[in-house]
Amino acid sequence: MLPGTSAAQNEAQKANPVKPSPESLARGKKIYNVDCALCHGENGDGKGDMASDIKNITDFTNPDVQKSATDGQWFQIIRKGKGDMPPEDNGRAKDDDVWSMVNYIRAFGKK
Repeated sequence: MLPGTSAAQNEAQKANPVKPSPESLARGKKIYNVDCALCHGENGDGKGDMASDIKNITDFTNPDVQKSATDGQWFQIIRKGKGDMPPEDNGRAKDDDVWSMVNYIRAFGKK
């Protein structure tokens, strides 16, 4: 850890070790569709079937949202959960799977 920084700050600065290859994107999409699409929407627009029951669902198609977080921050949010969003903890997904999900949600901003 760098002096004067917290563990969370260091985690947020981590670079994504998984390249956004077709395999990574396919893996990220598979997990996203099972665990995330109900709220965040199949197209990442925050308009999933459960979205009306939850406030402030992230729209991954919004360029400002994409710019608002580093890959490390997205990893932390997915891994630990946020608000009503449950965590994708170690028992549910390996780190490489979570990084693949980060790659997949980043792809929404490029469409």
